[in-house]
Amino acid sequence: MEALKQFLLTCWADEQVHLAVLTLGRMCLAAVLGGVIGYERQHSHRAAGLRTHVLVAVGAALVMCMSEYAVMRYGGSDVMRMGAQVISGIGFLGAGTILREGFTVKGLTTAASLWAVSCVGLAAGIGFWSGALIATAVIYITLNYLKKVSRRRSSIRTIYIGVSNAYHVSERVAEIFYACGADLRSLEILFPDDSAPFLTMSKEVNKVFKARAYIQNDTDLALIKEGVLGLEGVFDFRVDA
Repeated sequence: MEALKQFLLTCWADEQVHLAVLTLGRMCLAAVLGGVIGYERQHSHRAAGLRTHVLVAVGAALVMCMSEYAVMRYGGSDVMRMGAQVISGIGFLGAGTILREGFTVKGLTTAASLWAVSCVGLAAGIGFWSGALIATAVIYITLNYLKKVSRRRSSIRTIYIGVSNAYHVSERVAEIFYACGADLRSLEILFPDDSAPFLTMSKEVNKVFKARAYIQNDTDLALIKEGVLGLEGVFDFRVDA
């Protein structure tokens, strides 16, 4: 037993072994913390999920371990130079998760979480474990609970709008929703037959918009209805209960 203890102490005293053990611990921590955020994103059915966030965090941690190794091996004092490239370069990966669907933009939160996870990886890689743990907790709470709080204040409504020319009024409809404080999630065009139960179907109507939006209260809904019905080419407005 004493011989084993002496052997371990000898190995730990070796600079390369010491660095290898620290690197293993830091990268494992980065993988776990990145996985926590990635699991939340995957559970929310986002494009960048568990594996993507783990890879980003581990890669960022490796960069910081490499920086520390380079300073120890070759000298110098600018440990953060390579880390700075990660912070700026991760934007290219985040941009790939941002998609525009109709009048809505999706993926901004996932892009932000990728950037934040890269910073968590950098913190874990440099040995700032408390910062990495605290940041992960804050990110996770933000992604989970703040989303629920913001949605609790509003409710999603499905609205059918009968128009004579869908392309003529589509942009104006979206502008009215946003101007009234609504979070327009989707705006798709249906054929009248698909929406007959929801509209009076005036003779002038040849297309129907199906809009889904988070609207905070009935006052905002009334303003949206007034604004949309005031547009030229709009003949019907119905809220699906």
